[in-house]
Amino acid sequence: MNDDARTNIGIPVPSPATDGTEELREQVERTRDELGQTVEALAAKADIKAQAKEKTAAIKDQAAEKAAEVSDQIREKAGQTAQVVRDKTPDPVLEKTAQAASQVREGVAKAGQYAADKTPDPLLEKAGRAATAARANRTPLLAVGAAVAVLLLVRRSRGRRR
Repeated sequence: MNDDARTNIGIPVPSPATDGTEELREQVERTRDELGQTVEALAAKADIKAQAKEKTAAIKDQAAEKAAEVSDQIREKAGQTAQVVRDKTPDPVLEKTAQAASQVREGVAKAGQYAADKTPDPLLEKAGRAATAARANRTPLLAVGAAVAVLLLVRRSRGRRR
């Protein structure tokens, strides 16, 4: 038995010109694909800017969700508080309050009209743009206002404990 026979026992020997080269080509192609995928994965891991953008977007989404949740809770609590106040307030007081509120609204409307008549047009335009921007960004403004209110309440309650 020669050396070739011993090393190739049970292993089919491909013909050198056909099967071996085709198989090698397929193997090279698979290796290239795997190498390309590996390079892409390494490039994605090395792209810190893209990772930062993804994390920023995720944190921004979480903050928006939390702000909406807190805003909803505040609205709910405010509604409950208003209902409790209405339920416990006597009717004559409610009537006087409604009258006073009506008078205040009328006074504010008159003062607003007077101010609008006396204010220069460029300033009115700027005020209009600011009001539009505030309406467009209502949720973040409410969230910031709620946070400030909570902060003030916490500081006030800590001041009383001392």
